[in-house]
Amino acid sequence: MTTYPWPAGAATGIGSLPGTDIAESQRIVLGELPDLPHLPELPARGPGAEIIGRGAAFLVELPVELYAGRWRVAARPGHDLRRALDLVERDLDEMTEQAGDFTGTFKIQAAGPYTLAAGVDLAIGGRIMRDHGAVRDLTESLAEGLRAHVADVRRRLPRATVVLQVDEPSLPAALAGHIPTESGLYTYRRVETSTAATALRTVIEAVGAPVVIHCCAPDVPLDVVRSSGAAAVALDLDLLEKLDPLGEALDAGLGLFAGVASRAASAGASPSAAVADRVRELWQRLGFPLAGLPAQVVVTPTCGLANASPAAARATLKAVREATLRLADAAAS
Repeated sequence: MTTYPWPAGAATGIGSLPGTDIAESQRIVLGELPDLPHLPELPARGPGAEIIGRGAAFLVELPVELYAGRWRVAARPGHDLRRALDLVERDLDEMTEQAGDFTGTFKIQAAGPYTLAAGVDLAIGGRIMRDHGAVRDLTESLAEGLRAHVADVRRRLPRATVVLQVDEPSLPAALAGHIPTESGLYTYRRVETSTAATALRTVIEAVGAPVVIHCCAPDVPLDVVRSSGAAAVALDLDLLEKLDPLGEALDAGLGLFAGVASRAASAGASPSAAVADRVRELWQRLGFPLAGLPAQVVVTPTCGLANASPAAARATLKAVREATLRLADAAAS
């Protein structure tokens, strides 16, 4: 029987929340998601707080800077990188203040190598994705940076189990050869599935912690996720087109972070019931016994909540947490 690094019946957030107050955001997460809280990300704070700038801050000996509204490789660390690093440090300080004695599983997030390669430009122009050697260098740099980041979180939360979520929304496009060049007229050559799996495995083996690969896009490459050694995949159930590959992956023991609730209000009078019904329906269509669902499945929003109102974001987190309670009751009956 597979043992998962999160408690049975857990719910969590994907990462981003609205607003700019990290102290309040961390309080909300710890209050609404007590079984699997995460470190909130607040893109509304501006450059360095969004997925690419924040992720690039973890690169080692590969400094970045903003130029014409895009991140690119820089000759030396400058103001833009210092700002991104300062935002991360502030978030970690607040996490330490509020969750220093936490004894459960705590999740942190960072952009993956292909999302960064598609979002950061080379100093000479063009995205890092144009140069596969540069992608390998970026992957090794990111692996070292995330190893240090995970170690830092473990020092700050000595009684917690740390899980890392690697955000890879650009991975399917990279595998399909659909990443556009800077002109938009062409695309970069496709990445082989074996190459992608090796890159993700490089990161996973370096951090030495359970890793969840998050991909909020159609055609999530479950074969790559499984080959990488990830503990789980996080995906949007509404974008799921083929059930068989997911069923095979789950049958092999891969954990599932099931993205269901994009807005709690959209689910009607009982959003948690609608969320629970959606997850239970999928599980039963896959043919798995309901008793195993709480251990293997974590319920989440479909993606980040940065664009939601504060009230809607909080209601969504509450809905996914209450949905897990409903699913646990159903599994036990």
